[in-house]
Amino acid sequence: MNNRKIPLRKCVVTGEMKAKKELIRVVRSKEGDVSIDLTGKKNGRGAYITLDKECILQAKKKNTLANHLKANIEDSVYEELLQLAEKEK
Repeated sequence: MNNRKIPLRKCVVTGEMKAKKELIRVVRSKEGDVSIDLTGKKNGRGAYITLDKECILQAKKKNTLANHLKANIEDSVYEELLQLAEKEK
């Protein structure tokens, strides 16, 4: 039997440990550009967030992602996250 280890990551908003596939990664590059990393392999500082509308809105309200990534996060990134959350449902 080959039991594979499931990689866990922590949601920056809720603090819950979840499987990496259940979370979405937001990345800040060295240039300071913030984008959504669907592959999970982009270079840069990453923060994981649960793909849930309430969680995303809470992150926007409390500036959680901006604090973790130490960068300004535009509304377009939050809009894209909300669209991805709608598709997941």
